Amino acid sequence: MHAVISQLNTSRGGIPKRSLLSANLTPLGLEGDDWAHPKYHGGPKQALLLIGKEVIEELNALGYQLYPGALGENLTTSGLDYSRLASGQQFRLGQSCEIELTKLREPCRTLDVYNREGLGKIQKLLKLEGRGGWYARVLKAGPLFPDDKISLLAQVV
Repeated sequence: MHAVISQLNTSRGGIPKRSLLSANLTPLGLEGDDWAHPKYHGGPKQALLLIGKEVIEELNALGYQLYPGALGENLTTSGLDYSRLASGQQFRLGQSCEIELTKLREPCRTLDVYNREGLGKIQKLLKLEGRGGWYARVLKAGPLFPDDKISLLAQVV
């Protein structure tokens, strides 16, 4: 597996998230990131949201006008096979950061701003094979940069 962080993204709450040249990963996610609805998003078990650049490109090919950060992800990744990810898997990000996947993201109505064929269409597409992304908790904090490697540390059986 050759996976990398394509882009780091934060916002003061909601979508889209904007790209960063670097970020400090804390136990609650990327420094400076916030959630519009903390009842549903964020916290230690949902500190980060990861979505594949390949998913964004696939949706673009279907006519959706998306870009890294548009779906609310903190880490836009490249090279991860989201259909093979599972809760409990642990990854190293860059030189020192470590995360553990906690649960699949359940796409919500906030994403309706991107629908071109009626409400709910993009959510249905994102629910297939982990396309909506994965939430993760932070095991080890530290600095992150675009192009940092993503390495599997522990595989769930």
